[in-house]
Amino acid sequence: VYARVTPAQKLRVIDALRAGGHTVAYMGDGVNDAPALRAADVGISFDTATEVAREAASVILLERDLGVVANGIREGRRTFVNTRTYLLATISSNFGNMLTVAGAALLLPFIPLLPVHVLLLNLVSDLPMLAIATDRVADEDLARPTRWDVDHIAGAMYFFGTISSMADYATFALLLWVVRADMVLFRTGWFIESLLTELVIIFLLRRYGPSWRSRPSRALVAAALLTLGLTWLLFRSALLPALGLTVPSARLVAAIVVVVGGYAVLTEAGKVAFRRLRPNDPGL
Repeated sequence: VYARVTPAQKLRVIDALRAGGHTVAYMGDGVNDAPALRAADVGISFDTATEVAREAASVILLERDLGVVANGIREGRRTFVNTRTYLLATISSNFGNMLTVAGAALLLPFIPLLPVHVLLLNLVSDLPMLAIATDRVADEDLARPTRWDVDHIAGAMYFFGTISSMADYATFALLLWVVRADMVLFRTGWFIESLLTELVIIFLLRRYGPSWRSRPSRALVAAALLTLGLTWLLFRSALLPALGLTVPSARLVAAIVVVVGGYAVLTEAGKVAFRRLRPNDPGL
């Protein structure tokens, strides 16, 4: 406990804590607290504090209750985790698609998906992305602070994006060598598989441990079901021929679901392997 410290000594304590790798919050309401409020990572003051203290602070409390700060920390960590889920799911899927398209240019005599298909796919798959903000966060993610780690995010993108591309190529093999699909049916099959994998990856990369140990929010589940419902309506509408797609057989859809199931299992196992390859990462 430090008592009767001067403004300069307050700065020395804050600098020592930050040098030790800590994130420092400082609370004060007087003129002498202004330098420390400015030096801390987060300066906290009150609406009844001196004007100098309020100007130096990052956060102004309207209630004299430290529970507000604790709730803010929890909400900030929840927002951070959900934002990271959005980034990991998006960039992993996009990187996998780039790998697939690059290979498809060498394997196929036609474009695997038209621009209208890519735009439509992004439109319907973004609905669950909007609901990630409402998702539940595991207790272990709320128990400790986490910093942005670009190297970790890049590593996850390469690792899980490659797994996503493997599922795409498995679908290619199914469509080309088993179904003997023509151009329109091929695009239809890959459109369905791409949509399903983009939905699945959201639920798989939303937590560190096994996905089944943490229930997603109702809004996220509802958004995913809405996406599937809109896609089903699309394939029953008169717009389908104009979009260059066709109605697939039930057997083809079932086979694609099996491929997506294998992708889910491989991704879940990949989370364990990724943690072992990068044990110092704060992520998956």
